[in-house]
Amino acid sequence: MANSPTLPPMLPVDEALKRLLASAEKPLPPETVALALAHGRRLAKDVAARRTQPPDALSAMDGYAVRAADIAKVPAKLTMIGTSSAGHGFDGAITAGQAVRIFTGARMPAGADTVLIQEDTKADGATITALESEQLGRNVRRAGLDFSAGDVLLKAGRLIGPAELALAAAMNHATLDVVRRPLVAILATGDELVSPGQEPGPDQIVASNNFAVAAYARQAGADVLDLGIAGDNFAALEAAIKRARDAKADVLVTLGGASVGDHDLVQSALTREGMELGFWRIAMRPGKPFMHGRIGDMRIAGLPGNPVSAIVCCILFVLPLIRALTGDTGAGRDPSVPALLGDDVPANDKRQDYVRARLTPDEHGLPVATAFKRQDSSMLGVLAEAQCLIVRPPNAAAAKKGEPCRIVPLNQSIG
Repeated sequence: MANSPTLPPMLPVDEALKRLLASAEKPLPPETVALALAHGRRLAKDVAARRTQPPDALSAMDGYAVRAADIAKVPAKLTMIGTSSAGHGFDGAITAGQAVRIFTGARMPAGADTVLIQEDTKADGATITALESEQLGRNVRRAGLDFSAGDVLLKAGRLIGPAELALAAAMNHATLDVVRRPLVAILATGDELVSPGQEPGPDQIVASNNFAVAAYARQAGADVLDLGIAGDNFAALEAAIKRARDAKADVLVTLGGASVGDHDLVQSALTREGMELGFWRIAMRPGKPFMHGRIGDMRIAGLPGNPVSAIVCCILFVLPLIRALTGDTGAGRDPSVPALLGDDVPANDKRQDYVRARLTPDEHGLPVATAFKRQDSSMLGVLAEAQCLIVRPPNAAAAKKGEPCRIVPLNQSIG
């Protein structure tokens, strides 16, 4: 009988993530994209204003541009000498006893320092009677109120959302320098797999993990290359690995076959292609046989074949790797948040557990996580019903219903 290979020690989850993120030592190179295409991307460079906003003092209300001194005592009669509207300012100047009809967003005329709202006036032809006094500068947006030319308002690494797009546009940027999207190649492996829509044979199942991993990768800001399914033979695996390398994939995610059993060929195939193995056993449940390595500039993330194990490892490891490559300086942050236990949980062993659970609010609106009774790592039906994973640290003592816990939400996004 052949001797079993010596297994490496299991890494703690935190140490595994630290080593994984070390392979993303710096963000990917920048590229310039049109402003309309920058949503969901991270800035590669600081963005400074190219203009002052507003460029001139503007009216914040509909009314009359006046001098505050002229309406200090009311009623006060003023002579209207023109109109200023947004896009069509009044180019003259007002002097003592004069006013200009003005509308919201319009440029303040020279000489005016205050806007008297129209409700506090009475108009009779060109004569305006001020019925209320107003303090100096009231209802006026000063020049540069929002920002001034040269102000750096968006820093490198900032995720571009709708508000950031609007700000960049207001700063007069038609393009932005953003971090290139990582290309994530995904390879499902195993003779037992067929694509959805095909009729599985007596010993086959329908491939599913690749769809979840691809969706998570896109949410995290990556482009995805689907390498399909490779059977359990070196020729098929090496051909798929070559396709990933030829495409210059930044990350190759393999699904299944990452262990060292007689039919687990992925690690061996990657090693034959030049992979420097980082680690492949983590002290966690589910997901112990997660593998990490590198072939040149291509990072390797070998996920377990069981669906729940693959998805949990994707959330905990692949998503932070993608975020780090896109320039997210908080990619390694703890994804867990506080909650309360909805039921008693037993003591834990030496592996960190990620227990599928439902979330419901208690009477105070606090999240309560109740574990499903069945936790088998093959059960996608349970995972689809779960909203979170209860985190049970290694060697955690038994805990009672209502006690605090930490959970990882399952609705992961790019934030």
